[in-house]
Amino acid sequence: MARKTAKSRKPAKPPPRNAANGALMGTAHMLRHIRWWLVRGLGVVLLVSVVWVLLYRIIPPPGGIYIFQEYRRLGEIQRQWVPMDRIAPVMARSVIAAEDANFCLHWGFDMAEIRKVIAAGSTRGASTLSQQTAKNVFLWHGRDWSRKALESGFTLLIEGLWPKTRILEIYLNMAEFDEGVFGVEAAARHYFGVGAADVTPTQAARLAAVLPAPKARNAANPSDFLRRRTASIMDGAATIARDGRADCISG
Repeated sequence: MARKTAKSRKPAKPPPRNAANGALMGTAHMLRHIRWWLVRGLGVVLLVSVVWVLLYRIIPPPGGIYIFQEYRRLGEIQRQWVPMDRIAPVMARSVIAAEDANFCLHWGFDMAEIRKVIAAGSTRGASTLSQQTAKNVFLWHGRDWSRKALESGFTLLIEGLWPKTRILEIYLNMAEFDEGVFGVEAAARHYFGVGAADVTPTQAARLAAVLPAPKARNAANPSDFLRRRTASIMDGAATIARDGRADCISG
């Protein structure tokens, strides 16, 4: 009996493409594309930020967002850049004593001070001079989280790319000391009629004492509170000069 010839099999048809699977694949491709552009964008932002910070290591910043805002509001401001060697050392020590006693010891964030503030449940800030410099030079004033996040990033950059003396030099030339008065040179002339190189220890301490509230405090006509604060800053400046906490700005 002859065998029956096996019927040739037809090639199997591919299963119909599932529309849902296709949509998922398309979404995954789109997400990979978006992720690639995000990484690329963040890289560009980081590169621009590094170049920006390095540039200000060499040249004086022309002014921050807040200074320009005050210029537009007031029509004029007082500001004159001076290098660190034309600022009295006692002025630098007074600002460190008033605003950031551990300036020479930390890497941009005073963790011990931050822990104290958290433990006390206080709402006061614990911003270092480095953080304040980052804000004054590169950012806007405010308390929103986006600015604080950017401030942290710029703080790390300036701590890594600028020496401590440069950070303090820029801070002293950007800080507000009265309405429309920015920088220690303009402040010394505005309040006392002398340059930043010639301020006395008392004058330096008074200037440092107005920094937390420059529009509400007057270094030339101090209140009782400001006089007490001045005496405290003078003691602090002398202390950090003795114990070495100002060594990073010496010489």
